[in-house]
Amino acid sequence: MNDVVHGRLDPDGRLISADARLLALQQAAGGDSGGPLAVPQIASLARLARRLGLTISRAAVAADGDADLDLWVRAVPAESGAVDLAISGWTIRPARGPAPAAEAERQADFLRAGADWMWETDQALRFTVLSPAAAAAAGQAPAALIGQPLTQLFRLEEEKEGVLPLLSALAEQRRFDGQIAQLRGGRSQRYRLAGVPLIDGDGRFSGFRGSATSLVSEPAPVQPPEPQKDNGAFSERLDRALRAPLAHIIRNAETIGAQPEGPLRTDYAGYAGDIAAAGRHLLALVDDLVDLQAIERPDFAPEREEIDLADVARRAAGLLSVRAAERAVRIDVPAEYDTVPAYGEFKRALQIVMNLLTNAIRYSPQGGSVWVRTDREGDLAVLIVADQGKGIAAEDQARVFEKFERVDPSEPGGTGLGLYIARRLARAMGGDLGVDSAPGQGARFTFTLPLRRS
Repeated sequence: MNDVVHGRLDPDGRLISADARLLALQQAAGGDSGGPLAVPQIASLARLARRLGLTISRAAVAADGDADLDLWVRAVPAESGAVDLAISGWTIRPARGPAPAAEAERQADFLRAGADWMWETDQALRFTVLSPAAAAAAGQAPAALIGQPLTQLFRLEEEKEGVLPLLSALAEQRRFDGQIAQLRGGRSQRYRLAGVPLIDGDGRFSGFRGSATSLVSEPAPVQPPEPQKDNGAFSERLDRALRAPLAHIIRNAETIGAQPEGPLRTDYAGYAGDIAAAGRHLLALVDDLVDLQAIERPDFAPEREEIDLADVARRAAGLLSVRAAERAVRIDVPAEYDTVPAYGEFKRALQIVMNLLTNAIRYSPQGGSVWVRTDREGDLAVLIVADQGKGIAAEDQARVFEKFERVDPSEPGGTGLGLYIARRLARAMGGDLGVDSAPGQGARFTFTLPLRRS
């Protein structure tokens, strides 16, 4: 039965209207019409949609007597606090029978033969199971790799014909062997990957169970040194060692804070929010450290292209509009017809303006305003960002552009690298970044770029 079945929950989660099929499922689960929704997975999705204020569409499983039903649930929150449900699918899930003993044993022997460790993925090649030895070889915690794509751990090597056996097997949902892969991190050891497809109870492909066998006798070819690329290894190590684990922490903390399985104690929900905020702060620090490493290279040279500073300001304000709205801060940007041509790298100019606006929003009072203006001074294009914050004392104005310096470290804020990086970028493009401020009178940052190519 694939018809869409509708229902509606009130703000307290009670089923106040339902089509006959949903009402029958509610009664089979021990609930009543007008009572709390008694189907746990559907009720959980409805609570999540209500809390986030977003439409949630996900698969769900519901018990119906002795059978399980595969459902697709769409939960749409209403302004009144109610949630509208649209449920389709209604497919009976057959009991999953065991694989024939001989075949299961044959597959186990195929994978275990000479293997150093085992792994499993879902259908998108994201790890669901991983031997501790694998994480140890890569120098990471096992939990940091669960949920990450297999290519986060391995760099796959093509065969002579340019074929990747793993991806060919994924396309055809079949067994594979002989996929050579280099482990990222650790000792960069090479392995031979093999795998067999996993099939769910409906006979659908659900991932791979696989093995990794070390190729000790086949070291990776030695590449000639490339001095100009050595510095890039720092960024790659940061991504590998910090970014993925932090993203995993943030994602889990946000999930806990959303309370999809029901209310939490207030302090626990607060802890989850604090963990997510700390994770985002550390991710910002990773980004800043990567930028810092790049701009301090002797050969660093931004692109020189014709850009429009007024357009850059409008784009930056658009990207930060949600953050500004959360603090009720108004950003007054140049009008659409305002253009200020300049020469510099668009991406880097946008990064500078984003940093200035982020700081202005952070330090502006609730309900305050931030003004962005453009001008020309001689052979320079000028962009000014002014806020209504508490201002910066004269003796601190030079210090804010130094590494890891913040005027008041006790205040929540950035990493202490943003303005240092922004000034270095501005000067690398032939411009500059300065500040004019006084305590109690806000801050006025001036970003300049050349009007013409130098």
